Amino acid sequence: MNNGTSFPRARLLATFTALKIFFENTLGFKVTYMTKQLVILGAGTAGTMMANHLHHHLQKPDWAITIIDEQEHHYYQPGYLFLPFDIYTPEDIIKKVSDYIPTDVTLIRNKIRAIIPETNSIQLENETHISYDLLIIATGAKIAPEEIEGMMGPEWQKSIFDFYTFEGALALRNKLRQWEGGKLVVHITEMPIKCPVAPLEFAFLADSYFKQKSIRQNVTITYVTPLSGAFTKPKATATLEHLLQEKNIFIESDFAIERIDNQKKEIIDYGGKRIPFDLLVTVPTNKGDALIERSGLGDDLNFVPTNKKTLQSENHENIFVIGDASNIPASKAGSVAHFEAEILTENILDYIKGNPLKQEYDGHANCFVETGDGKALLIDFNYTHEPVEGSFPFPGVGPLRLLKESRINHMGKLAFRWIYWNMLLKGTPIPFVSSAMSEKGKQFS
Repeated sequence: MNNGTSFPRARLLATFTALKIFFENTLGFKVTYMTKQLVILGAGTAGTMMANHLHHHLQKPDWAITIIDEQEHHYYQPGYLFLPFDIYTPEDIIKKVSDYIPTDVTLIRNKIRAIIPETNSIQLENETHISYDLLIIATGAKIAPEEIEGMMGPEWQKSIFDFYTFEGALALRNKLRQWEGGKLVVHITEMPIKCPVAPLEFAFLADSYFKQKSIRQNVTITYVTPLSGAFTKPKATATLEHLLQEKNIFIESDFAIERIDNQKKEIIDYGGKRIPFDLLVTVPTNKGDALIERSGLGDDLNFVPTNKKTLQSENHENIFVIGDASNIPASKAGSVAHFEAEILTENILDYIKGNPLKQEYDGHANCFVETGDGKALLIDFNYTHEPVEGSFPFPGVGPLRLLKESRINHMGKLAFRWIYWNMLLKGTPIPFVSSAMSEKGKQFS
């Protein structure tokens, strides 16, 4: 259905706009009609960016923009990685949602019960119905520890922790402050997950953290993954596995967890393999919001089927999807939402005008990977190109080096928090960083 061309609803919106301009500018008649409604579900990274991008273009009386989210606070989710190690404080990663929503955008704080595409409406928990002409789904992804037997058993937040939620990261911080050593297991349940490199970063930072506390000799670190290697891309996997070996971090690959034995403190895979732990830091199954399941719009993991190049819903022409909520084969990371937002803004404006959609999103993602001891490496990739060595953002100049550890990469990772709050969320262009991945300065051969 979605092949990048215009559709009847898009042509109808474009016709209304053209007739309004004709009657008012040529014939001098004042044309009034109902204000069209663009609704954004979710005021996280992706939803907030879209509100800030679009409010400049879609203004009253022609358009009204509404964003709906039940949360009062906006969380800088990359900061969850640093909170357990006392690198960031809670104050560094929590702001008010309302501080980042444009004043001409209506913010509704309420739980969403269902999306009803047949009537182009949203049902809220308080029984209110919100109509839309265009809908952007930016409801993100959430952990689902209940999917694995024993994960939320008696050891949950005692010796079993996540760091993909604020509550989990804070509880883990308190645990690490008094933990004296033993078997640390860093574990991924299944893919896809938000920020696929974060579990690796946790293992690297743990190594550095325990060295600083002079107890590294008392800690065995094992990295357990369902993948066949440390990462999803071969060249990056080779680099990352070398770092694991260098830091004396063991890796257990192809581990498909079946359950957790809380009494014996073991994770068990479907083949019967058992890995003991004293402290388990796990990344549970990641799923789309339960709203998507309630609305019948998602796949088995509640992710919305989405055209990977246009970001339009595969099943409903006036619905677009951005960020972690979609099923596109790109990383579920903040940089992806940033690049998507630029392209999605253009596509929504083209859709309104009745123009063909741009099939331009190439899966571009770039991520700083903390490697501990004040260093990090940077990876840059898309649907067709895996991470390789090179320079970024300026070919041959850098100053950032791809797939190489450096202190400047670490500083770039820390600096991103300022960029996030002051530029990225507000829709301010980030200089020299394109939504499409550049091949310049990269060593593909």
